Amino acid sequence: MRVCFAHFRRQGIRRLRRVGRLALMVILFLPLSCNKTEVIRLDPPAMSPLSREEIGYGVINVSYTHMVDKPDSQALSLGYLRRGSVVRVLERRAGAATADQTAPESWVLVEAPQGADSRGWLPELVIDLYPSEAQARTASESFAQ
Repeated sequence: MRVCFAHFRRQGIRRLRRVGRLALMVILFLPLSCNKTEVIRLDPPAMSPLSREEIGYGVINVSYTHMVDKPDSQALSLGYLRRGSVVRVLERRAGAATADQTAPESWVLVEAPQGADSRGWLPELVIDLYPSEAQARTASESFAQ
């Protein structure tokens, strides 16, 4: 029985070429098949203030921001807070969606450090929320540096 190694070599080369072509097609067409997915931003639901008197504490994370009388970007300004100010957060609420927004803006009702009668609304984007006043004070100190 005579074995023809050339035949087996040709068969092996053919198989390698097929596998190589398949690998090349996968490498070339895989990026084309991956569609760019749309990122959907999920906003957390508004927290109910019924469970306790306050939600937590927050630290202002922008240079300054205006407190307003209602959760609306066109509301009346009650004053402003500076970066690093610690406030008590009393309520969270989703505002009304506008034509240029895909999702409604979230707002927080805060009590400013001046006292109980200095309450106002802030966009949630300008405040970092913390569960305790100690954590908020520590974060505030890092803004002062």
